[in-house]
Amino acid sequence: MRRLSTFSIVGRCERTGQLGVAVSTADVGAGRMVAWARAGVGAVATQSWPNLYLAIDGLRMMERGVGADQALKRLIRDDPGREVRQLGMVDARGISATWSGRECTEWYGGVNGTDFAAQGNMLIGGETVSAMAEAFRSTFDLDLAERLVRALEAGQAPGGDKRGRQCSALLVVDKEEFPLWDLRVDEHPLPVAELRRIYEIAKLDLLPFVQGLPSRENPLGTLSDEFVATNLLPPPMRPGGGGSGPSSAPAAIAVQAVGKGGGKQP
Repeated sequence: MRRLSTFSIVGRCERTGQLGVAVSTADVGAGRMVAWARAGVGAVATQSWPNLYLAIDGLRMMERGVGADQALKRLIRDDPGREVRQLGMVDARGISATWSGRECTEWYGGVNGTDFAAQGNMLIGGETVSAMAEAFRSTFDLDLAERLVRALEAGQAPGGDKRGRQCSALLVVDKEEFPLWDLRVDEHPLPVAELRRIYEIAKLDLLPFVQGLPSRENPLGTLSDEFVATNLLPPPMRPGGGGSGPSSAPAAIAVQAVGKGGGKQP
């Protein structure tokens, strides 16, 4: 039985209505399985021995107006594998709930409050979950994505997953049917730190692009000429930096080909 030994937080921003999930684990590529969210509806983290349909069905229930607490109760009631499940849910009204089955691997547990639920299993100790909760509560004035990343960092500080570290992810939805943030570190020795590095670059180079994409209300989008011009630059020359510039190898190969008669003659 493969379990996603994980610490995660689901959250809602009271100011903007944004919803999201942040997660870290010692399983490769697990972020996409754990993190689920739908704009104006809710967010779900499903982990331990995850049933992805709990997240799918939970979002459907919340879309019909069922609160996160009642949706989770129904999901667990009807799930024969409830004792190996771990779930965190928050809805568009800020109602939250968390569940840890009795057969999750120690240490396991969760804490929830208005606008958030934090949970984890196979952890070094409960400090990971309590640190995430405190970080989220104390950063009310920040954007949701930043609050979620800080919560992960706070959870990692006491040790996090007792097996080690491998992947992390951030998912945030706003008003559109597509995510505002969807970042994943699928395999890295320091996944939370790497998520932070990517996030800082993405704030400058990706977020403006996503915010300017065509929407239902504005099919042409709102990308500025300045952003378009910047986006045409090699990654290291953009505001966020990162990436690499173009390789000189293709140009050198082309020159050699022309010298050997490989190019067109006038």
